[in-house]
Amino acid sequence: MLSQIVRPMVQTQIRLLANSRSTRPTMVSTVAHWLGFLGVRAQVTHLDAGAGKIHISISVDKPEACDAHDWQQILRNLDVSETEADAVTTNPAEFTPQQQSKMQRLLAYLIQVGNPDQPANWEHLQPQLLSLGLNETTLLGIRAALKVPQSLDDLLEGLDSDVAAVALPKAVSIAMLDRTVNMSEDQALMSLLKAMKHQ
Repeated sequence: MLSQIVRPMVQTQIRLLANSRSTRPTMVSTVAHWLGFLGVRAQVTHLDAGAGKIHISISVDKPEACDAHDWQQILRNLDVSETEADAVTTNPAEFTPQQQSKMQRLLAYLIQVGNPDQPANWEHLQPQLLSLGLNETTLLGIRAALKVPQSLDDLLEGLDSDVAAVALPKAVSIAMLDRTVNMSEDQALMSLLKAMKHQ
């Protein structure tokens, strides 16, 4: 899968950076190169080190796969003040009970297909889900949903784009808990992305 391809490349590049006599320009070109794999044209505008971390600022041009209309909308959205942006941010707490249930069942489905050969061990799983920022209500809903097999087709039927938008980053995090994404997880993630785009 993707992580199995990318990780050795990252490890190799880290060794090259550690042994390079021109680490700064090498890292600048490396960051732009890595983002280029995603079709993102980026330029490093600032690079510094401090407090055990590397601080990088980049400017990003429109990605190759990005629709011009979507890109302009993203730029307009970023011009909105933080106060206005906060007002329009989708808040899961404002979901109806049906929407909350749908999201919890979607996340439970990701857990089920991530390791289909054995039932989820809740004692092992709960701390991992807590680390993803899921609240107690969502955790209880996921735990209940894990007790029965979930169907992706049923979950996608009538799926609200707001629910898909909130569920997608959580679903990605859940899929990556074991550092791999199998075909069923990939299908579910792509379905969420598609549902999110359909306003």
